[in-house]
Amino acid sequence: MCILTKICRLICNVFLRSVTEVLLDMVASGAELGWLTSPVEHGWEIGQWAVNGSLLYNYYICNVEEREQDNWLRTTFIQRHPTVSRVFVELRFVVRDCNSFNADSLTCKETFNLYASEADADIGTAFRKGQFRKVATIAPDEISSLGEMKMNIETKVVDNLSRKGFYLAFQDIGACVAIYSVRVYYKTCPATVKSLAVFPETVAGGENQALREVAGSCVSNAVSEDQPRIYCTTDGEWVVPVSQCQCRPGFEAMNDACQECQPGFFKSSVSSEACKLCPENTQPSGPGAISCTCKDGFYRAPEDPKTATCSGLPSAPQSLVATTAQMSIGRLQLSWRPSVDTGGRSDIRYAVVCERCEGRVCQPCGEKVRFDPSNTDLKETRVTVSELEPHLNYTFTVEARSGVSQFSNKRATSSINTALHYTDPPKVTAMHLVDSSSTSLSLQWSVSHLSKPVATRYELMFRKKVTNGKVTTYTVLVLEKNSVQISDLSPSTVYLFKVQALSPEGNPGSYSLEQEFSTLPQASQKTGNTAVILGAAIGGGVMLFIVVVVLLLRKRLGTNQLKPLKTYVDPHTYEDPNTAVLKFASEIHPSHITKQKVIGAGEFGEVYRGILKLHGRKETAVAIKTLKPGYTEKQRQDFLSEASIMGQFSHQNIIRLEGVVTKFKHAMIVTEHMENGALDKYLKDHDGEISSFQLVGMLRGIAAGMKYLSDMSYVHRDLAARNILVNSNLECKVSDFGLSRVLEDDPEGTYTTSGGKIPIRWTAPEAIAYRKFTSASDVWSFGIVMWEVMAFGERPYWDMSNHEVMKAINEAFRLPAPMDCPSAVYQLMLQCWLQDRSKRPRFGDIVSIIDKLLKSPDSLKAIADFDPRVSIRLPSTSGSDGSPFRSVAEWLESIKMSQYSENFSIAGIVSMEQVLQMKSEDIRNIGVRLPGHLKRIAYSILGLKDQTSTLSVFAV
Repeated sequence: MCILTKICRLICNVFLRSVTEVLLDMVASGAELGWLTSPVEHGWEIGQWAVNGSLLYNYYICNVEEREQDNWLRTTFIQRHPTVSRVFVELRFVVRDCNSFNADSLTCKETFNLYASEADADIGTAFRKGQFRKVATIAPDEISSLGEMKMNIETKVVDNLSRKGFYLAFQDIGACVAIYSVRVYYKTCPATVKSLAVFPETVAGGENQALREVAGSCVSNAVSEDQPRIYCTTDGEWVVPVSQCQCRPGFEAMNDACQECQPGFFKSSVSSEACKLCPENTQPSGPGAISCTCKDGFYRAPEDPKTATCSGLPSAPQSLVATTAQMSIGRLQLSWRPSVDTGGRSDIRYAVVCERCEGRVCQPCGEKVRFDPSNTDLKETRVTVSELEPHLNYTFTVEARSGVSQFSNKRATSSINTALHYTDPPKVTAMHLVDSSSTSLSLQWSVSHLSKPVATRYELMFRKKVTNGKVTTYTVLVLEKNSVQISDLSPSTVYLFKVQALSPEGNPGSYSLEQEFSTLPQASQKTGNTAVILGAAIGGGVMLFIVVVVLLLRKRLGTNQLKPLKTYVDPHTYEDPNTAVLKFASEIHPSHITKQKVIGAGEFGEVYRGILKLHGRKETAVAIKTLKPGYTEKQRQDFLSEASIMGQFSHQNIIRLEGVVTKFKHAMIVTEHMENGALDKYLKDHDGEISSFQLVGMLRGIAAGMKYLSDMSYVHRDLAARNILVNSNLECKVSDFGLSRVLEDDPEGTYTTSGGKIPIRWTAPEAIAYRKFTSASDVWSFGIVMWEVMAFGERPYWDMSNHEVMKAINEAFRLPAPMDCPSAVYQLMLQCWLQDRSKRPRFGDIVSIIDKLLKSPDSLKAIADFDPRVSIRLPSTSGSDGSPFRSVAEWLESIKMSQYSENFSIAGIVSMEQVLQMKSEDIRNIGVRLPGHLKRIAYSILGLKDQTSTLSVFAV
C-alpha cells in the first residue's frame, strides 16, 4: 500500500499544477470507468485500491506465457471541443521486466500500443479494430522487477481530429503492464495583454496549423498603424507579436495600460517610450503633457525636437585679431576665440561683416573683397580675407549665431579696425657659382642694403639652355636664404638662372639678370664585366634551386598519389537498395543474436540491448534495432539504408556496424553497444561531476569523427548531443545517420532537401533558409554540441520557440558562455557560429585547436564571462506559469535539482522565504557537494533576489 500511496501522490501533485483544458481524467473520475475490453475474458482487467478514503482504479494485463496476444482496452466516448484538432494523451503505467519471469515466457513483450478512432456519436459497445489508427508504441523508460514498481510517464499527441468526438484504445501484444492514469487534454493560449494589445483565449492549433493567427485590439489611449496580431503555437504559447500598440502623446505604458504622464513630465509622440522629465529651462507641465514650454529668454530652434532642452543666446566671440598673410598682397587673416557661453547649444556659427573707411566715411566692402572659406555660416574661428587695398582702414565685425538667434534682436559681436601697409623688397645685385659637379651646382647671391632690415625670401627660376629653338620650362624654387644647392642635374649641361627677392607681405621685387652656369662632364666608369659575371652566377644558382625544388615536389606528389583516397558512396544511387546493403554490411544469422532488454524505441521499431556471439569471436554487447511488424517494402529499404551508410565508415569515433539481418522475416541492424547511452542524457545525469579537461577531451573525439566524415565528402545534417553515444571509457562516437547525405564531388558542394523537418536549434542559418547543407553547416552544429557539452546537456536556446531562435540568430544573437566554460573553448564556439560559412574553421582546424588546448591544460583555466540570468535562464521570481513558487520542491524542480528536495526538508528549509536567506555555506551544509550543482542552486537564489551586487556571496 505504501508504493500505491506514493503513486497516487505523484499523480495528484502533477495534476494540481496543470493549466490545460482536460477532456478525460482517469484518476479524477473516482468511479467505475466503463471502458470496453476485447476479448472480454482473459484480456484487460480492472483493479482498485483505497487511498485516503478514495477508490482509485487501474487496468492491468499479464498474459506473458501465452502466444499471439491481441488484447484491446477502449475508453468511453470523448467529446471534442469544436475548435480543437490536437489533443495530448498523458499515460502513467508500470511494465514488468520480462527477465523476471521463467525461461518459458519467450513471448513476453515490454511495450504496448496506443490507437485512436473518431466518430460523430457514441457507438456504445460496438467495437471494430479496423476503425482505429495507430498513434504510437509505448515503451517504458524504467522496467519494474518483482516487488519493485517503477512508474513511467509518457505523453503522446493525437492530431488532425475533425469529428465530434473520439475513442482511445490500448493494444497489448504480450506484455505485463498496468495503466494507472490516462489524462486527455488540449492546450490553449490564455487571454493576455501583449505590447498593449488585448488578445482573447485561443485554442492551440494542430499539426496542419502549427501557428494560429489571432487578432487583438489596443488598450485605451493606445494606437497601432495595423491591427495587432499574434500567433498561438501548438504548445499553447504566444509568439511573434505583429504591429505592436503604442501609447498616444501624453501617455506612457505601465502595467499593461497607457497612463497619463505625471506633472513635470511629458511625452510628445506616439511611441513605446516612457514619459520624460521636463528638460532644463522649461516651465513645469501639467498631467498628460505632450511638451514643456520654454522659460523667458530661452528658445528652441525650429528643427529641435519637443524633447530638447531650451537654449539661451551665445555670447560674443573673444580676442578677435587680424594678421597679415605672408607671400600675398592685399590679404590678411582674421582669427578669434569661441564664445564663452554657447547658450547650451552645439550649432554655433560665425558671420563676418567687412567695412572700408576713408576718413570718417565707412561703407560695405562690396563683392570685390573675397572671404575663404566664406563670410557666413563659419564653423571654424578663422577666415582669410583677400583683394584688400593698401593704405585703407578696414573694420571687421564677427557675430556669433546659433539656431535660436532668430528669436531675439540681441546680437553677439566683436569688431576690429586694421589697415594694410606694404614693404618694398630688396634688390638682387650679384649671383656667383660656389661649387659644381657633374650633377649639381651650388649658387649664392647678394642683395642691396635697406635702411631697415626685413625678413626676406627669394624666388629662384632655372632651365636648360638649348640652341635648336626648342622651348624649355622653368623650375621655380622659393627659398628662405640667399644660397642654394641644386642636385639631379645632367652632366656637361648649361643652365640659365635668375632670382628675385620677396617682401614679408609677399610683394615681389625685380628679377636679376639671367646668368649661365655649367655642370662638369661625367666621370669615367670601370667596365661592368665583373657585375655581369656575378649576375650570371647568381642567376644560374637560382635556376638550379628552382629545378631541385620542383623535382622534390613532384616526387612527394607522386608518393601521395599512390595512396588510395576513400570516398563515400550514396546507397540511394543504387537501383536496387538491397545491393548496397549486401555491399557494405555483413549478414548475420539470427541464431547468433540474443535480445536481453528493450532500451528504447526508434523510428522503425524497438531497440534492444543484446549479445552477439560469432564463431571465432568472444561474446560482444550490442545494440539491436528492429523493424516493427506490418512494414512496407519502402520502410524496410529506408530502415536498412542507414546500415548501408554506417558500413562504409571505419573510425574509432564513429559508431561501428556489426552487421545486419536481411534474409529473415524480422530485419535487424546490429551495432556496437555504448554503455552510457546518448551524450545529452549522460551529461544531465552527471551535471558538475566531470572536469572541463574531460569535457574538452570528449569534444575532441566528436571533432575527430566529424573530420573523418568530412574528409570522405560526407555531411551529417543532424549533429547534436542526442546523436552522440558514450561508452564506458567516456569515448564519444557519432551516430544516427538518418538525416545524413553525401556531398557532391566538389568539397564545397551542397545537398538540397526537398522537404522534411530540420533540427532548427542545431542547424546553420543558411541551411535553414535555403536547405543548403555543407561540412560548414556541420561545423555550426558542432558549435552547438560544444555548448551542450559545456552546459551539461542544457537545451540550446532554453525554452525559446523555433521561430524565436531563427529570429534571434538572424539578429546576430549567439548562445552565451555556459557556466565555468573555458574562454578558449567559448571562442571556438563563436568561430563555428560565424554568419559567413567560408570563414568558419574546418574540422581539421578544430581538431588541431582542441589538441593544443589538451596539451596545455593551463589554457583551460581562463573562464569566459558568465551571466547566470542569461546563460542558464534561471527563473527570477516565479515558476513557468508566472506565479510565485509555491514550495521549495517546485523551485528545485524548475532548476532540475529535485534530487536535493529531501536535503532541504531534513534541514528544515520548507519555505521560499528561508531559501532566500541561504548563503553558499548553508547550501554546502545541507549536503550539496558537487561544484556544478552548488553553483546552479546559488545562482538561482541570486536570480530570485535579482541583485547582481550579491554575486560574490555565491562564489564557489
